[in-house]
Amino acid sequence: MTTLLKNALIIAAHSQHHNTRRDILIQNGKITKIASRISSDNAKVISSDDLHVSIGWMDVGTVGGEPGYEHRETLTTLTAAAASGGYTAIALFPNTLPVVDNKSSVQYIINSTKDHLVDYHPIGAISKAGAGEEITEMIDMKKAGAVAFSDGQKTVSKSGLMLMALQYAKTTDALIIHTPQDNSLSNGNTIHEGEVSTSLGLKGSPVMSESLTLDRDIQLLQYSDSKLLLHNLSSKSSVERVTENKDKKLFSSVSYLNLCLTEDAISNFDSNAKVNPPLRSEDDRQALTKAVSGGKIEIITSNHTPVEGDLKKMEFTYATPGAIGLQTCFSGIITHATKISVLKIVQCLTTNPRKILDIEIPNIEVDEVADLCIFDPSISWIFDDSTNLSKSKNSPFWNQKLKGKVIGVIKSKSSHFNNY
Repeated sequence: MTTLLKNALIIAAHSQHHNTRRDILIQNGKITKIASRISSDNAKVISSDDLHVSIGWMDVGTVGGEPGYEHRETLTTLTAAAASGGYTAIALFPNTLPVVDNKSSVQYIINSTKDHLVDYHPIGAISKAGAGEEITEMIDMKKAGAVAFSDGQKTVSKSGLMLMALQYAKTTDALIIHTPQDNSLSNGNTIHEGEVSTSLGLKGSPVMSESLTLDRDIQLLQYSDSKLLLHNLSSKSSVERVTENKDKKLFSSVSYLNLCLTEDAISNFDSNAKVNPPLRSEDDRQALTKAVSGGKIEIITSNHTPVEGDLKKMEFTYATPGAIGLQTCFSGIITHATKISVLKIVQCLTTNPRKILDIEIPNIEVDEVADLCIFDPSISWIFDDSTNLSKSKNSPFWNQKLKGKVIGVIKSKSSHFNNY
């Protein structure tokens, strides 16, 4: 297959063509020519008013469904949603049934996805069954292909276990990814404790439920001299603490939802806006936005968490938290977090995740194998049944018009293109 990208703005800081508009010719999965003007009689031509191209995006901490929750998401539908959203790589959380907590389950993910358009990088569990009690065989999982270790959206509450995980990870130069949250303070809910929760008469999760655990994690990191990614920060307080303790072994991420929305999104009891971590105040959103723009937070995640409709249609207090996000991450940021530049968005979706996880970074140069995301920040579209490729529909942006559209991805000899 031959594809020709016309007048595309190349966003790839490590390429000599960065921030220039060029035609790009891809033949049989390889970039064969980059020039100001290229013609090809037999090529599929991709063009738009403001065409952009970067390397394929990578998501960290994606929640899938297979094995065990195939009614929410399969590896096939997850791949389709990811490719449609611009992703060619996923670091997959271990929260399946069974949990990815041994080398066989790591190999299952790798073997089951080896022919998929999207590269899958399994994250092995810190604790057996993700129960937070007993350490897993992390070294075996690392040898089998795990790129990092985490209990996913579950917090490791026992400090001794967290320290042991950091120490084990150091022996293989592995990364620990941790979602900081003190469940004993969060009132069993993923709703921000603030004006909206008070007005609705709901118990909320205070900011300190995150910041206290984050402080503990930073101290354990400094003691162990390991590597830690604090996952999906949601508060101004957390940003301040991370900034104060920033060093080459401490990293952080933020869910795109916390850059786009605030606690106001639940004011009408919309369970699709009930997510983990909670959507917090406008001050928190602005602090997170500033931290991304200033490079204090390195990764933006889709926080993709598929949940079946029955568990979202329950009374709000009991509705299961989570939202799908692979297809709306980029568009949500372009639409709602307008202070973050396209260049910074792309950096947080491409090179930063790969650097932190020590995964090879593709390039946009002649003779390189194509690993590309093609998008137009100016195109508007609607996320609904006609565009959703996930098996679930739980999204706060459902049936909403969004700006910024992924046109498609090209990965070696495979590709996926959306209608545009």
